[in-house]
Order: sequence, then C-alpha cells, then structure tokens
Amino acid sequence: MGVVTSLGETVDALWDNLCAGKSGIGPITRWDPSAYPTRIGGECASFDLTKLDVSRFTSERLQPKRLDRFGQFGLWASVQAVVDSALDFQNEDRYRCGVIIGSGIGGIETLEEQNKILVQRGPSRVSPFTVPRLMVNAASGNVSILFGLHGPNTAVATACATGANAIGDAARFIQYDQTDIMIAGGSEAALCELGVGSFCAARAMSTRNDDPTRASRPWDKDRDGFVMGEGAGVVVIEEYEHAKKRGARIYCELIGYGMSADAYHITAPDEGGLGASRAMELALRDGGVTPDQVDYINAHGTSTPLGDLAEVRAIKHSFGPHAKKVAISSTKSELGHLLGASGGVEAVITALTIHRHQIPPTINLDHPDEECDLDFVPHKSRQLRVDVALSNSFGFGGHNACLLMKRVG
Repeated sequence: MGVVTSLGETVDALWDNLCAGKSGIGPITRWDPSAYPTRIGGECASFDLTKLDVSRFTSERLQPKRLDRFGQFGLWASVQAVVDSALDFQNEDRYRCGVIIGSGIGGIETLEEQNKILVQRGPSRVSPFTVPRLMVNAASGNVSILFGLHGPNTAVATACATGANAIGDAARFIQYDQTDIMIAGGSEAALCELGVGSFCAARAMSTRNDDPTRASRPWDKDRDGFVMGEGAGVVVIEEYEHAKKRGARIYCELIGYGMSADAYHITAPDEGGLGASRAMELALRDGGVTPDQVDYINAHGTSTPLGDLAEVRAIKHSFGPHAKKVAISSTKSELGHLLGASGGVEAVITALTIHRHQIPPTINLDHPDEECDLDFVPHKSRQLRVDVALSNSFGFGGHNACLLMKRVG
C-alpha cells in the first residue's frame, strides 16, 4: 500500500497521525487564496518529487518531472505500494500485471497553467506536454511504463467514487483470470485556483478559515461543507494463491464490491440514501456477508449537510438494528476530501483497521446532528478487533462504490 496525504507521505505516518486524532487541514500555501471564500485545505505542502527514486524501475522514457501534480502523487504512491508488496516484476509475467489508477478531475493544475499561457502569450507558447499531463489516464499510463506492465491499463473517472471503483474494477480482472496482480487506486491534485474557485462558486466548501483544523466536521450539526484535500492512495491487489506462493504479507482479503447509481441529481445525493444503500448491500452480497458480521465502516462522511444525512439513512436502511452497533468513522474529518483519491486512501485505512486492530476517530464531532445518532467513534481512536470492514465512496454524478474486506486466516 502507498499514500500521499496531508498527514503523511507514507502509510505509517498517515496511520500514526490519524489514530492520534491530528488534522492535516491548514491554510493554502502554494498560491494566494486571499480572494476566495475558502482559503484552507488538506495540502501536501512538503511533497517533493526529488524524493521519488524511480531509478531501479525505469528508463529515460519516463520523466516524472513532466507529470502534473496528480500524476506525481499517483506515481509516488505506486512506488511505495510496490516496494511494500516486495514484488519483483522481473519474476512475474508482465502481461498478467496491470494498472487502474483513476482521478476525479485529472490534471486541472496543468489546464489552469496552460490556459493562462494561451491567453497571455499565445498558442505558440502552450506546452506540447499539456494533454499527456492533464489526461485522467496519465497516472495509470505512467505507472504502467514505470514498471513495464503489459496487462490491463485503464483509468476510472467517477468523481469521488473513483478510487474505490478503480480498486473494485481491478479485482474483477483477477477474478476473470486475466491478471494475477493489479496496481489500483486514485490520485487527485485539484487544490489549485480553478479547483477551489469552482467548488467555492458551488458553495460546497467550509468557510471556517480561522479554525482550519476544526473545519471538517462530519455529522456535526455545525458542519458547513467539505474541506478539499489532495494526494493519492494506491494498493497492490494480488490473486490469493499467487500471493501465498511467494510468501507475501497480506493485509486483508478484498471479498466484495458493490456499485450503483442514484439517478437523482448531478451533484446532490438521493436524500433517502437508497443508491448508497444498494451499493452497500451488493458489496455484502458479493462477499457472502450479513450486515451483523460487519465490524467497521469507513464512511464517505464528507461534512456536507445533505451528504452526511443521506449516508446515515443508507446505513440504517442496509444494516437495520446492527447500524447502532457497528463502529463508523470518517477520516475526512482529519484529511479533508481528496475527491477521486479518497477511495484509494480510505481503502488503505480500512485495510489497516483489520491489520492493526484499531479504528481511527471522527474528530470535531462535538454536537452530533439529531439524526446522526450512530457510533461514529468520536474524538479518540478505538482498539477493536475488526474481522470485516466496509469502505464507502459516493460521488457527483450519483456514483456509489463500496469495497468489502475481511481478515485473512
């Protein structure tokens, strides 16, 4: 597993900070946000591509510095994941190894930058690398080049469900016996002027600029919108017998994948949560698990007035009486919302709850909304044996994607 987040650029750093209840939200520093209603975000301020040592994997055909920021995040998270997996692709059939890394928006920073150049300096000054940098499949394509993998190579763009859809779709390639190994996840770097400006215009984001670490507050009655983050979350998925044969460390087994559409509104969720409920139920059915067997849900939990209520209603509908007993947390309270990368990062976090017997908290939940009356693990992490866990991701367009994981052995 590999990550880039505002709380750490390694899995261990992310996990330690999450469980300590720390927030990665702060003032935006990479550009001047003073004219914007929202001036905060989950920025990966210390990210530096010079730390990315790809010399052992690649040739001059790949030049990481020519990637958009989202592509750089995806590449770095993928290198971490492959190193963590202890895979040596020299020993693998590279036609049975593939990549699916998606993005909700892709290279929006490149689009913004090159449009300024076009307007100010004319078309002759636009970079020839513009399209290869901004295309949504750039992260996936460059990771395939990096490791020389000839299997399925594609990308997903389902807004905030992207990372989860990428991982679920990757698992299908293994189940269909087209691959043994897939690198999968999501990457996003929309915390730029155009990205923030667009969501500000939609009045979707928190304006708690004077108190950034408390701005993302899922299920709290004082929530006023989401806080945007950036980063990437990538996992290596491997066919079980293949992983066992090479003695791989297995964090968990991915046993279920469910997806659905709200078919309701392009940005607002179905208020009753019926689409989200359907995706959860399909994931449970796919994994052969009953609701009362689920120990933990990593919720979508964005801190928006409508979205949080819809998810609570969906959980109550799908889990019945067990909804009051299952532990639920939103790690977006600490990281902000990474849009297309959120499902990848949250899949990593969900796997770690199983592997490390601990649940990260929902911070800033001081005054729960009346209808938000479930066990959201407020303020402090909890030691708990988690055998089965669910990760929820829901996105603009009415996309719903859920991943179900369980302990191995």
